[in-house]
Amino acid sequence: MLKKQTVWLLTMLSLMIVLSVYYMLSPNGDDLAYIEDGQPASEEASTTTDVGNIEGTEDAEVDDITNLGQDELFATIRMEVQDDRSKRISRLTDVVASASANAEEKEEALNEIDVLENLDAKEAILEEQIVGATGYEDVLVRTDSEKVHVHVKVDELTATEVVNIMQMVRDEFGEEVKTEVNFQPTGK
Repeated sequence: MLKKQTVWLLTMLSLMIVLSVYYMLSPNGDDLAYIEDGQPASEEASTTTDVGNIEGTEDAEVDDITNLGQDELFATIRMEVQDDRSKRISRLTDVVASASANAEEKEEALNEIDVLENLDAKEAILEEQIVGATGYEDVLVRTDSEKVHVHVKVDELTATEVVNIMQMVRDEFGEEVKTEVNFQPTGK
């Protein structure tokens, strides 16, 4: 098993790589904000996106996202959810590796790790299926204890599209799952 420090190092390294690629592929430098004099690089960069306006994002705990365009909103929420799950898995791994934990606690921790990893895989598969089947610009799938939240980046959703998305969720997560489908306008 990887040590906690190694997982943290790999997470930070991958974040740096993603940000570096984004910076290099950015069409113009005006989208980036530099914090030298406390002023944003442009008026566009000073916009603030309130994540609280998207229904069902309370568990992502993104308080304020400054200098973030529509394209990065879903990626930021994904990273917040992934970071939260990584922390939970790390704590559970510590329980499994602990000499003071009994066999029942270790088994429970291993089961919860499996559940979290399966949940993460199902969300990724569902996102790919929805994007592949519909051609939407981006899709964000998150689950909590009560329901599956699907956020689609599209100007509007028809009732048929919502039903198709809900069927894909049921196919992946089971018939009993409650589903919430929302859309995020592309702003084009």
